[in-house]
Formats: sequence, structure tokens, C-alpha cells
Amino acid sequence: MPTLVAAEGALLARVIDALPPAARDGLSAAAFATLEQAVQKTAWAKANRRRFALTDGNVVLATAVRGRLAARLDGRPVRIGAVGSLWAEPARGAEHAAALIAGLIDAEREDGADLAMLAAANDGAWAIPAGFEPIPTTDVEIRVVESTRYGAPMTMVRGGEDRDLAAIVAMGDARARLSRFHLVRDVDFVKFALTRRRLLAGLAPAGHRELRFLIAEEGLTAAAYVVLTATEGSWTIEECGDRDASGARVGALLQAAIARDPVEQRPVIRGWLPPGFSPRQLTMVRSAASPPVVFARGLSARLPDLGLAADQVLYWRNDLC
Repeated sequence: MPTLVAAEGALLARVIDALPPAARDGLSAAAFATLEQAVQKTAWAKANRRRFALTDGNVVLATAVRGRLAARLDGRPVRIGAVGSLWAEPARGAEHAAALIAGLIDAEREDGADLAMLAAANDGAWAIPAGFEPIPTTDVEIRVVESTRYGAPMTMVRGGEDRDLAAIVAMGDARARLSRFHLVRDVDFVKFALTRRRLLAGLAPAGHRELRFLIAEEGLTAAAYVVLTATEGSWTIEECGDRDASGARVGALLQAAIARDPVEQRPVIRGWLPPGFSPRQLTMVRSAASPPVVFARGLSARLPDLGLAADQVLYWRNDLC
């Protein structure tokens, strides 16, 4: 009889060995084990994140990470039970994935969660359970408008540090007020998200992935920031924020990042941007509805149907735990 249990100790090692490279974000089993152990030591993960496995004896049938998140919907606080990093062994994958999801969601409902969120598997192999609706977002590709003098803008730019996290939270809170649905991100959560991205870059094969965490500073305070994952020929905006509603300082940060890169072929820059975020230094190359990535289902009678549009939603790639 399959059993749902926390994946810890020797079982966690078996889970990691069972995962294919795609489910380990391209890391080796040893590197992924290091990532899991390090991430789980962060304050937010200790309190809110746990990996589970569906097992039959010593056989790992499926695994997923459960995260407990906070959000606001139409100004009201919402407790979320989130399920991500889903993998199931291929032979009876759909059945085992469904059993794992159902077990985790039932536990979250009993614990008082208002909403279940589910991040689709990377390979799209498992069906999304009935009753879940996609949370829409928009993918963009942008081009940085470069100065004809081919130099960096007059902006104080430095690498991000822990002392910047409170300012990042404040920027996010101000932007989130414009959205019907947004995740509530405190300092511990932002640190967890950045730590995970840093580890993904640092543990990847040399030259495969680089994380850039840049700050535009005014006085001694972060006034804007951007987190980029750089791979060969492309950058992904993982998250960003600006005290300026237009995002002008984020535009300047991207100009500075481009100016520092002494190559003729500029990278393709993609990501998600908040609604209304349109720095004058950026040109929109294309914008399209994202493939369904995150799905949600109400667990509480007090929660109405979401009925969200892409311009009413704010969360980041980094938020998918």
C-alpha cells in the first residue's frame, strides 16, 4: 500500500537518486542533495517547506515539495498550501502523481489553508487535477536601449546583500497593492528565494548558469534591484523591483549590466514583469500569455472563484518553492 511520508535522511537520499536530471534542475545527484540540505537550513524553509514522497516499501513512487505561503486576494489574507517540484516514476506516473497531490492537499485543507497552488511538472507529464484553474501571467522578451556613447548610465550599481532585503520587501509591498492577487513576501522568504537561485547557479557545471543580483542605491538604501539568471546567449529576469513606479532604475540597472558585458551579440532577455512596469530604457520585443505553469483551487468556503486576469497577478519565478 503506497504511503505518503516526509522525505528525510536515508529516504531523501533515495528520492534524489530516483530523480532524473530534469527534475534536479540539471544538477548531479550529489549537487542536488547539497542544494536541498542548504536550502532547508534557511529560516523560511525550516518553518514552511518540506519535501514528501509517496513510497511502496523501499520504492519511491513520487515526490513533491510542499510550501506554506501567505497571499492577499482582493485585500483579504489567504493561506496557501503550495505543491511544486513534482516527479513520479513513469510506469504509473499519473496515478501516483494524483495520489501524492491529493494527500498533500487534503492535509493542507485540514490545517486550515484557504487555497491550494500547484506548479506543473517541468516535463508536463502529469495531468492537473480537476478543479484547478491556471493563474495567468505574461511572458515578455525585451531589448535594452543602449546609449549611443556605449557606456554605463550614471547609476550607482553594486551587488545585492542581505542588508538590502528589507528594502526589497518594501518595494514589493508597494507594487503588490496594485494587484488583486499577490504573494506576501517577507525578508525570510526573499532570502530563501535568493539562496536557492544562488545555489542553483553555484552548484551547476562551470559556465552553465550565473546569478546576477544587482542593486541601484540612493544614499545607503537600495532603490531598485534586479535578479538575473544568465546562461549562454540569454538572461532571465527572475525578479525585480523599483521605488519608481515606472521601473526607471531597473531599466538603468539592465543598461549597466549590458554595458559591462563586452560582447557584440547581446543576450536575449526574457521574464515576467509586473503590470504597468515599463522602464523607458527597455523596448518590448514580444509579449504573450505564458504557458500554464501555476494552478490554484479554493479549499475554503469563504474563498470566491479566483477569475484572475494576467494584469491582476503578481508573483515571481523565484516564488515557486
